[in-house]
Amino acid sequence: MKYTVYCQKLQKDANGLSRQKYPGELGKKIYENISNEAWEMWKQQQTMLINEFHLNPIEIETRQYLEQQMEIFLFGEN
Repeated sequence: MKYTVYCQKLQKDANGLSRQKYPGELGKKIYENISNEAWEMWKQQQTMLINEFHLNPIEIETRQYLEQQMEIFLFGEN
């Protein structure tokens, strides 16, 4: 059964995520307000950031930066 959300990124009703993809309160917010399509867009954006800036996702500073960028990408101004 498909889960439908009003996607804050795309500003339309769309298929939601199959499960919570990120931990904690931010993960819950994403699950409840972001569509699968927007999540896939974020994954592409994240890959671009990692490659362009030569980021190492193992480093805590990188994870903090990516989380900040994810929140801006998904919930910030379009």
